[in-house]
Amino acid sequence: MHFSVKTIATALIGLAATGAAFAQKTQLTVYTALETDQLKAYQSAFNKVEPDIEIKWVRDSTGVITAKLLAEKANPQADVVWGVAASSMALFDKQGMLEPYAPLNLDAVMPQYRDKKNPPAWVGMDVFGAVVCFNTVEAKKKNIPIPTTWKDLTKPEYKGQVVMPNPASSGTGYFDVAAWLQLWGDDAGKGGGWKYMDALHENIAQYTHSGSKPCNMAASGEYVAGISFEYRGYTNKAKGAPIELVFPKEGLGWDLEAVGIYKGTKKLDAAKRLANWATSKDAMLLYGKNFAVTAQPGVAPKLAGIPDDYEARLIKMDFEKSATNRERTLAEWTRRYDAKSEAKK
Repeated sequence: MHFSVKTIATALIGLAATGAAFAQKTQLTVYTALETDQLKAYQSAFNKVEPDIEIKWVRDSTGVITAKLLAEKANPQADVVWGVAASSMALFDKQGMLEPYAPLNLDAVMPQYRDKKNPPAWVGMDVFGAVVCFNTVEAKKKNIPIPTTWKDLTKPEYKGQVVMPNPASSGTGYFDVAAWLQLWGDDAGKGGGWKYMDALHENIAQYTHSGSKPCNMAASGEYVAGISFEYRGYTNKAKGAPIELVFPKEGLGWDLEAVGIYKGTKKLDAAKRLANWATSKDAMLLYGKNFAVTAQPGVAPKLAGIPDDYEARLIKMDFEKSATNRERTLAEWTRRYDAKSEAKK
C-alpha cells in the first residue's frame, strides 16, 4: 500500500490536532460524599455543558471525606468539594479552606440553603433529611408496632432491632445527633438529647459507617428499623422492599448537600464553571429526581412516599453551631456508644 508524503503529513497534522484537543481538557479533582449511584448522571449532564472539564472523583462517606480534607489542609489535593454536607462546609469555611464565589444562579437559591456571606463560601444543592425505614414483614412476625416518634424507638419491643449510622463517619448520623441535641438539649453531655441517645443505645444492634446501610439492612429484613435518610428510603421502597417510611413527629434532622471551591485551586476558572453548573436549574432538576427538597424552590417533582409537608417537618438546623460543636459532640458520642459500631474496613 502506498501513502504519499502529503497523506502522511495530513494524517500527522490530524493526530496532532486531536492530541491538542485532549491536552486542553482540564482535570478537576472533586471531593464528594454523593451516593455512587448518583455520580454518573451528574457527571454526564455536566459534561454535556462543559465537555472540556474532566472530573476525577475522590468519594467516601461524609465523615471520612471531612476528615480527609481537614488532614490535607496543609497540602490540599482538592479543587472542588461537591455533594458534601453543609455542616462540614461550614467547618471548612471556619478553617479558611474555601474560596468564596457567587455562582451565576445564586439568586434562585433560597437564603436558608446557602452560606449567609456574600459572596458565599458554599451553596446548597438539596436537602437530605431523616427517615426511619421500617420493615413491615419482619415487624409483623416479631409483633413490633410501627413507630411514629423518635421516642418510640426506645421502647423495649425494639431491643436489638434498630440500626443507625455512626455520626463520626456518616453525615446522616451526625445530623440525627445534632437534631436530637437541638430538640432536647445538650448541656455538655447532661442534656435531654444525651438521655434520649442513652435510651436508644439500649435498643441499637449496630452503628453503621454509611447513612444508606441502615435502610438497606431494614429493606433486606436483617433488622426491623433502620435510621437513614429519605433518598435511600425512597429508592429502596421504589425497588419493592417491604418497608414503610416513617418521619418521626418530633421533627427531622437534616443537612444540605452543597458545593464549594477549594481555596488555592490552580484551576479556578474550571472550578467556577463547575460551581455554576452545580447550582443551575438543570442540576437542580437532576437533584430533584433523588431528593424532595432542592435549594432552588419549585424544581423537585413529588416523590412517592415522601409527605407533602416534608419541608415543614425539618427542624431549624444551625450549621454554624453544628460545625463549632462537632469535635466535642463526636468525642462524647464515641466515648458513650462506639462499642456497638461496626468494625472499620
